[in-house]
Amino acid sequence: MKYFNVTIMDKGKKRRELIKAKDKMLAIKLAKQKFPYTLVIKSEETSAPAGETFSNFFQGLKKSFKTKIPINDKISTIRQIAVMTNAGIAITDTLQDVAENTQNMQLKEIYANIHNDINAGNSMSDAMEPYRNEFGHVALAMTKLGERTGNVSESYHKLANILENIRNNTAKFKKAIRTPLITLAAMAIAFTVLIMVVVPKFKDIFAKFKAELPVPTQILLMLEHAFSHYGLYMLVGLIVMFVAIKYFYTNNEDFKYRVDKIMIHPRFYLINKAIFLSTMHKYNLVFSELVKAGIPVSEALSTAVGMVDNLAIKEQLLTVNANIGRGMNLAEAFEITGLYENMLLQMIRAGEAGGQLDAMLEKVTQYYDMQFQELIDNLATYIEPIMLFFIAGLVLLMALGIFMPMWDLGKAVKGR
Repeated sequence: MKYFNVTIMDKGKKRRELIKAKDKMLAIKLAKQKFPYTLVIKSEETSAPAGETFSNFFQGLKKSFKTKIPINDKISTIRQIAVMTNAGIAITDTLQDVAENTQNMQLKEIYANIHNDINAGNSMSDAMEPYRNEFGHVALAMTKLGERTGNVSESYHKLANILENIRNNTAKFKKAIRTPLITLAAMAIAFTVLIMVVVPKFKDIFAKFKAELPVPTQILLMLEHAFSHYGLYMLVGLIVMFVAIKYFYTNNEDFKYRVDKIMIHPRFYLINKAIFLSTMHKYNLVFSELVKAGIPVSEALSTAVGMVDNLAIKEQLLTVNANIGRGMNLAEAFEITGLYENMLLQMIRAGEAGGQLDAMLEKVTQYYDMQFQELIDNLATYIEPIMLFFIAGLVLLMALGIFMPMWDLGKAVKGR
């Protein structure tokens, strides 16, 4: 949102009013609505008030570190709704029971509000709309499908299955990278401790040497000096940098897009492939399930693309619906994105031609799932060379930095 100074004429006198709007024309329109008996002369964009800027910053910071609802809690409540509605219990009674029995306080409040909105005459999908960010696009789509077919139970069973699939893959990926990350962190801590404890003991000895110290030793001494004198500042700087990156990644779409684009660049070994495969699996899983459930292709595409977190990939997938609107078939629209292999495009073409699109989309989803599972299962093998290189580099630097001057000292003693 932007801020505009709108000049209005009121009873023969000019004055300025600050209006918050998306663009200049909307600011003029809002000013006319807010001050109906005045003449709007012009509108000029201006900076946000200082108080508003600080308020927005702290709101954005809060949003960046806001605790997400655990997916297990969401799946549990969704399964409960599916079981209770299947047993013939009214949706209002179901939601009230779920709100009372769930342990998660956020979900308790959300379901209580949804229950009240439905009692006030709103549909379930309308009542859930304010909580789109908490539940996700697919939950709204499956709720609408349940209302349309009159079978909320079946829709919510499918929704729970989708979320469980996504949860399992996410958990498997986190488990696969946990050991390498712990190893790297342990090595970094050990290296820092050695520099802070071991290097100072040799510092005085090195200072007495007449000859110039070897490069590895100079590097160790520089690191020791930096950690000893600026260690606290470096730690604070890292924390501030982490908070700033997280803040801008959450609140600034341009920054998020640039980071997302970098993360899928071919130079990012393994990371780019993991992000691409997990994103494409999630997208095709949701899309195929929605098509199988009877949701129109255009609506299923819009919902599926809402599940994509990487903005660079999302930008390419957003063209699919637009191209279908221009008369292209699904395979052609997917081909333009450059995200699908030729084999997969042929499968989608065959599915469209034979009236078995949902079956072919399921096979495409299985293909991405197979590729992703293979990547995770062999992650240790892929990372091992990097780990060995990193560890060998640290050990070599420490060994050469300490022992090379000792060798020079030994030679000097023998020379006497």
